[in-house]
Amino acid sequence: MGNQKLQKVTYLAMMIALDVVLSPLFRIEGMAPMSSVMNVLAGVLLGPMYGTIMALVCGIIRMTLLGIPPLALTGAVFGAFLAGLGYRLYPSVISSMVGEVIGTGIIGSLVSYPVMVWFTGSSNEFYWLMYTPRFIGAACIGSAIAFFIWQKAKTIPAIQKIQSFYQGASL
Repeated sequence: MGNQKLQKVTYLAMMIALDVVLSPLFRIEGMAPMSSVMNVLAGVLLGPMYGTIMALVCGIIRMTLLGIPPLALTGAVFGAFLAGLGYRLYPSVISSMVGEVIGTGIIGSLVSYPVMVWFTGSSNEFYWLMYTPRFIGAACIGSAIAFFIWQKAKTIPAIQKIQSFYQGASL
């Protein structure tokens, strides 16, 4: 039992490290498509709970070390959860991609408005759909990249082992 828990935490730590390192490197101004790549892959490999933990920890690290506003959390957490849930309900990378686009692109972008109003203390420069085009764009770009990565990765025995390890994990 202890060995399984250690493996889960190790896989989670590897995904967090990849997300933290890759997201700032492959960033488009106002968009973080690499975060969406990692959300989709975490959804397929780790499931909704561990994917959400990954997105939460990565968002906190990016906010702390890189000075990114709370958008690092609102943009990623919902997408990671729905990517994992989508895959859990309909085991296909496409369902994980759809969950990412809905979670990050729509829900995350709409939740970002009140968070940024609270964060800045001003609602004059913000409007409800301000983040939606960029979040949907990043989620679609990242999901497409994740699709192509997954097509190659799913044939690797170590990746198959990780995925089968999490198939029995609870939400």
